[in-house]
Amino acid sequence: MEVSVDRTLCEANELCVAFAPEVFEIDDDDELRIIQPNPPESELEHVSQAVAACPKNALLMRK
Repeated sequence: MEVSVDRTLCEANELCVAFAPEVFEIDDDDELRIIQPNPPESELEHVSQAVAACPKNALLMRK
């Protein structure tokens, strides 16, 4: 599974970080950074929740 972000939509509001801090973080420039673009199986539920919670639908998960 791979997770990515559409930077034209992302507001870096940190909701994804709240759901999956092992996968997402906000960098010093207040931009979303994906720490693990291919998260481990143990993080997939949290990443799915983060994707669903994104208010701008900026996160994508694909196989």
